[in-house]
Order: sequence, then C-alpha cells, then structure tokens
Amino acid sequence: MLIADTGLPDPNQTDLTKQVTIVNAIYPGSFDPITYGHLDILERATNIFDKVYITIAVNTRKSTIFTPEERTALINESISSNPWANKVETHQFTGLLVDHARSLGVKTLIRGVRQFSDYEYEFRMALMNRKLDNDVDTVFLMPREELTFVSGSLVREIAYWGGELSHFVPDNVAAALTKKYR
Repeated sequence: MLIADTGLPDPNQTDLTKQVTIVNAIYPGSFDPITYGHLDILERATNIFDKVYITIAVNTRKSTIFTPEERTALINESISSNPWANKVETHQFTGLLVDHARSLGVKTLIRGVRQFSDYEYEFRMALMNRKLDNDVDTVFLMPREELTFVSGSLVREIAYWGGELSHFVPDNVAAALTKKYR
C-alpha cells in the first residue's frame, strides 16, 4: 500500500525523539495601574502561550502615577494567587519593544483590544514593529465584554475623585491608588 507523505506527524507514531517547541510571548504596556481588563488578557494569553512576559514600558517622557518598581510589585501581587501565575514573568524595558523581544528570544507580542479605536492604533503599532523586525508578530486579544470600557486613565480619574474602584482593579491596586491620591 502506498501512503502519501503529507508532512504532518503520524498520530500513530510514538517517536520520543521529537522536540517540543516552547512558545513565549510578551504582553507589553504601561500598566499604570494594572486593571481587571489587563488581567483578563493576561490569563487568556497564558492559555495560549507557554510563558508570558508581562513587560512594563518605562517611558521617561510619559507621566505615570506609579514607579516601574511599584507597578511590578502591584502586578506580581495581583497575579500571585492565580493558577496560571507560574507561567508569567514580569519585566521592565526602555527602548524599542522589538529589541526587548529579541533579547528575550520572543517573536510574539500580545495586545489587548477593547474597541475599534484601540484596534486602529494597535494595528499601526503592529505594522511598525513588523517593519522594525519582520520576525515579530502581534496577536490581538479581547477582554470579556464587561471589561471593554475599563482603562488605566479612567481608573486613575475615578481614584483621584475618591470613587469606588473594586469593579476595575484588584484590592491591592485600589489600596495603592487610594494611598497615592490621599
């Protein structure tokens, strides 16, 4: 009997010499502060990738409420009790994201898209990153519907005016925001 070679693995073959490919991704952002929307995207990413580097962009030209070290601590504390936390590593970077990706050996970027206006901006960024490094791809993920309106800037505004934060950020982040604005 003649069997065509499709190039696909034979499901009946048990070859122990096959290599397993580990696929990692970077989830970049300012995370000032991290919100439930960010955490939803992060959890979705850990269901797809073996390791996700949540990467805090340190931009000295941008005004932030939390320092990079505070944001790192808030993220790590926010994810610590999740079953997928062992698949996440928190980093900080300055400079071009594609250079950071290259330094980690990562070829996939995760970007959250809440609404069409986000997509327009993220699409341009994805094309620019691909132009800078043709090996880098961007995967767009959407948060749960009830989180599509949550943004760091809106959360900061609510915190500034002393509003209720429990629907938007974890308790540790709410406490840190309250402390910053008091």
